[in-house]
Amino acid sequence: MLDPSSSEEESEELVEEESSSKEVLAPAPAGARLSPSRTSESAGPGAGLQPGGRAGGGGGGGGGGGGGVRPSSPSPSVVSEKEKEELERLQKEEEERKRRLQLYVFVMRCIAYPFNAKQPTDMARRQQKISKQQLQIVKDRFQAFLNGETQIVADEAFINAVQSYFEVFLKSDRVARMVQSGGCSANDSREVFKKHIEKRVRSLPEIDGLSKETVLSSWMAKFDAIYRGEEDPRKQQARMTASAASELILSKEQLYEMFQNILGIKKFEHQLLYNACQLDNPDEQAAQIRRELDGRLQMADQIAKERKFPKFVSKEMENMFIEELKSSVNLLMANLESMPVSKGGSEFKLQKLKRSHNTSIIDLGEENENQLSKSDVVLSFSLEVVIMEVQGLKSLAPNRIVYCTMEVEGGEKLQTDQAEASKPTWGTQGDFNTTHALPAVKVKLFTESTGVLALEDKELGRVVLHPTPNSPKQSEWHKMTVSKNCPDQDLKIKLAVRMDKPQNMKHSGYLWAIGKNVWKRWKKRFFVLVQVSQYTFAMCSYREKKAEPQELLQLDGYTVDYTDPQPGLEGGRTFFNAVKEGDTVIFASDDEQDRILWVQAMYRATGQSHKPVPPTQVQKLNAKGGNVPQLDAPISQFYADRAQKHGMDEFISSNPCNFDHASLFEMVQRLTLDHRLNDSYSCLGWFSPGQVFVLDEYCARNGVRGCHRHLCYLKDLLERAENGAMIDPTLLHYSFAFCASHVHGNRPDGIGTVTVEEKERFEEIKERLRLLLENQITHFRYCFPFGRPEGALKATLSLLERVLMKDIVTPVPQEEVKTVIRKCLEQAALVNYTRLSEYAKIEENVGRLVTPAKKLEDTIRLAELVIEVLQQNEEHHAEAFAWWSDLMVEHAETFLSLFAVDMDAALEVQPPDTWDSFPLFQLLNDFLRADYNLCNGKFHKHLQDLFAPLVVRYVDLMESSIAQSIHRGFERESWEPVKSLTSNLPNVNLPNVNLPKVPNLPVNIPLGIPQMPSFSAPSWMAAIYDSDNGSGTSEDLFWKLDALQTFIRDLHWPEEEFGKHLEQRLKLMASDMIESCVKRTRIAFEVKLQKTSRSTDFRVPQSICTMFNVMVDAKAQSTKLCSMEMGQEHQYHSKIDELIEETVKEMITLLVAKFVTILEGVLAKLSRYDEGTLFSSFLSFTVKAASKYVDVPQWYTSSMNVICTWLTDRMDLQLHIYQLKTLIRMVKKTYRDFRLQGVLDSTLNSKTYDTVRNRLTVEEATASVSEGGGLQGITMKDSDEEDEEDD
Repeated sequence: MLDPSSSEEESEELVEEESSSKEVLAPAPAGARLSPSRTSESAGPGAGLQPGGRAGGGGGGGGGGGGGVRPSSPSPSVVSEKEKEELERLQKEEEERKRRLQLYVFVMRCIAYPFNAKQPTDMARRQQKISKQQLQIVKDRFQAFLNGETQIVADEAFINAVQSYFEVFLKSDRVARMVQSGGCSANDSREVFKKHIEKRVRSLPEIDGLSKETVLSSWMAKFDAIYRGEEDPRKQQARMTASAASELILSKEQLYEMFQNILGIKKFEHQLLYNACQLDNPDEQAAQIRRELDGRLQMADQIAKERKFPKFVSKEMENMFIEELKSSVNLLMANLESMPVSKGGSEFKLQKLKRSHNTSIIDLGEENENQLSKSDVVLSFSLEVVIMEVQGLKSLAPNRIVYCTMEVEGGEKLQTDQAEASKPTWGTQGDFNTTHALPAVKVKLFTESTGVLALEDKELGRVVLHPTPNSPKQSEWHKMTVSKNCPDQDLKIKLAVRMDKPQNMKHSGYLWAIGKNVWKRWKKRFFVLVQVSQYTFAMCSYREKKAEPQELLQLDGYTVDYTDPQPGLEGGRTFFNAVKEGDTVIFASDDEQDRILWVQAMYRATGQSHKPVPPTQVQKLNAKGGNVPQLDAPISQFYADRAQKHGMDEFISSNPCNFDHASLFEMVQRLTLDHRLNDSYSCLGWFSPGQVFVLDEYCARNGVRGCHRHLCYLKDLLERAENGAMIDPTLLHYSFAFCASHVHGNRPDGIGTVTVEEKERFEEIKERLRLLLENQITHFRYCFPFGRPEGALKATLSLLERVLMKDIVTPVPQEEVKTVIRKCLEQAALVNYTRLSEYAKIEENVGRLVTPAKKLEDTIRLAELVIEVLQQNEEHHAEAFAWWSDLMVEHAETFLSLFAVDMDAALEVQPPDTWDSFPLFQLLNDFLRADYNLCNGKFHKHLQDLFAPLVVRYVDLMESSIAQSIHRGFERESWEPVKSLTSNLPNVNLPNVNLPKVPNLPVNIPLGIPQMPSFSAPSWMAAIYDSDNGSGTSEDLFWKLDALQTFIRDLHWPEEEFGKHLEQRLKLMASDMIESCVKRTRIAFEVKLQKTSRSTDFRVPQSICTMFNVMVDAKAQSTKLCSMEMGQEHQYHSKIDELIEETVKEMITLLVAKFVTILEGVLAKLSRYDEGTLFSSFLSFTVKAASKYVDVPQWYTSSMNVICTWLTDRMDLQLHIYQLKTLIRMVKKTYRDFRLQGVLDSTLNSKTYDTVRNRLTVEEATASVSEGGGLQGITMKDSDEEDEEDD
């Protein structure tokens, strides 16, 4: 039958090809033809020099192997050197084409009838790979999202994550390289983003009712939406489903098409080969396999006889080699024998092979001795009998009921529906099963009896048929046998009898036969060729109504061929025979086409190497003029003839045993790998299931050694990996382990022989593989970017350890592996830093004049990149190097040491006493101290040594600057409170920065001592210090001390001893500075107090309050700025606290003395009856304002003592009414105000107060009697009315 994929268009192509082939100078030998697709471009006067053959030369069909006749060499004067090269090129192309066609024939046979392998279903699913164009599209989609051009709603955290992913991953040159190598899939980009956001989501604060898993899922859904763009997800899913299905299991037609593309075979060539090889005929394919296996056994015997062995590593392996050859053939025979006989041609179902133990290999000699019995041959036929209609019913009334019955001899009887005699049609089908090769089918016609006493219906006629599988399938008219007394003698019935051929029945028909042991009489019999098993066939003769054959001939060992008519045998026109040692069976057919069919069927059954050729084949086909005949045999011969005309017969008829399948397989595997790496999947070198199936079947069927297969595979993979393709190290490991096991005699596939070539090639590939692996580890950031493909770097390290092994048993010493990896990582540090510095464009500055500031800026940028690289190494590659973590630490230190060279160079050119490099230290130190392995490592200590003098110098200058600012500040101090200075400034928040701002220290001042800028207190100062009444100088001092300590603290100096030293020095400096501030404030306080008025107009100045505020702030700040942690609190600020307390007491004493002096002045004036300013209002303000700073009880006691002394001096005098009124107000006001300030009753109600109160009470009584209301309501009684009036 035709190839299902053939079409009218392809048949037209075939006709065109015929016409084009006629243009090439014929008749050329078929083996030396040009490609049919190549037209005769040089046709003309010189066309006779075509490489396809010599002009006018004759020749028949080509032989096996594809060797053609080389054209005669033209004279140098006629053909130029260029034309010679063109001829050689054409010849090479033609040889390559023939080689590929021959290879395709072998591959087709493997696909058509597999009996060793099956398509694996457990292979890892490969993802669709990303091309350069797709990567650019994805970049554009993410850029559009970041530009706000999409409808995807996202929060700021997600946008930041996408921005980081876009900058770090999508725009990375390493990702572009991975895309170019064919190893980047959409799944890789998705997994990198997922890993990228997991840390971000974990760092987000918890939200009630929203789990972080939900956030992750939401972010991934948005990522998918961005990645997919506007594409319909349903279409994408359908396409992915279809591609996944084709990736798993392929049909025969898909496999044919795939290998047409792999080998460059054209469609019409495939059709010619398909039809000529009868690939749709499983019997022909099974027979071809049997012939191949028999040829391989003969080849093994020939090798053993001629001693033409490959060169083995040991002489003893030669005999073992022959045993392995025969054993492998026997195993193939066992596999073939396990295939079911009923295998269909159109279905592609691979049965699981029944492989048993070593004792199960078939011994053909024993099997041949087991002769078949008649009971071993079992046939089962299915018959369909369809009754259409009856003609000739004339004697019956039109309304009489008629019906038919049908039965197969020995089976059940079936009946049709009833019909009227005027219209006896049914169309009823009956299905039967029988074991008879020549069954009898009986069909009877009945009419219902009308008699009352009739027991049975009346039979009108019958017909008995003996169908065979070769009988016509269409309906035919049959004359029925009727009884003599039936009036209708011309009854006819239209029947269709279809008898299906069982799968184990290969051919059947009537033949004449005579033999020595069976069929001893020349007689015509019904023969069936039965396949009992894959290697057992029998010619059986049957009689009618018999299930078992009458006689049978087991065809094992027989050879079938055409023969001439035998004299003396009457019957039969065309003869053929089956010959075996000591026996000859002669057969004859009545038809030539039937003979051809019989010989072809028996040729497949015997498995003989000689192919019978009908003596009149060519003449018969030519006589038919190329018209397509109706029978099967001429069709197959027609396709064979057309294949011969196109030069294909040599490939079809060639003996597979005569080819070097090792080199052929190397070629097909290489081309298959190229095809695989160029398809749409990120395969990493893994074949698809369909490709694995075909290659497995080819190796098993054609005896390709497993070690050779994997060595070629390794060679091809290494070539592509060296050229930049991404190859899965697990795949390399698998093939390398197989080869190593084989070379060291471990028999991974049961083959114990090792050739010298295999061993030498293995050592060569082992060295190449070692160099490749070392190079990949050296470039691990670029060969496995972002840890993709997943697990590849870890597998590479594992494979390197395996490659370094001397054999398959002794593990390589860990120190040796460690040395190799250490060397690779040392080189990796140089490679990574070189590329990083090129990326940062540091090298551009070489030879150019660059400012120190620009160089420092570039170094900080480079430091950020260095940290990013080390973080990526930790995130993506640390797991792979888990066993060699110490080497990764060494790699990081080496990497940092290279950066240290550029860093040192940049810092050396910085001007002295500049502090712009501190952010560089903080950046590096914050990263290093958080890394357990790098903290206080080699580079970290170098960094500390580099910056320690700078920090010390900075602190020294800051100390001098602060001391100078205190001196100059207090000289110019106005003692205005900060609140009044900043009341008009806007309220701004304290800036939130990652790095504390270092105060600028100008260096161009006299004596080299830096001067801090004058302090302008910001509005947030009060929020910091809980005070807004201090002086500008003091607040400037406290801010500078706090900023300096905060800056040094934020440096997080890693060395504990030096860190403590810095802390102690800063605390001591703060203590000294605050002490100086307190002393200067004390002096200023005394001077200011002396300049104030002594009269009753005196009010405490704002500057005095500011000075007290400075003292309060100094005491509060000393706790923070002068105390050490870890149990050393108050080590430095204890003395400063004492100083502050003593100074405050002195200031209070001075202020009280001032108050007393003013009171004495008032009393002196009262004594002189001078009018003065009421002291109560001053006293009220003073008590309230000064209670925060002054010793109140002392002030109260002093005031009472002064008044008591004044009254004592006037003991004998009566007080003037004005004096009395003033003193009453003063005493009552003083008493009440000091009571409100919490002075104890014991102090308030002292003896002095009681004396004063009693005296004034007596004076009040005397005045009230004598003056008569002159006090105007002023009294010593406890009442607030007068106070309210006064207020």
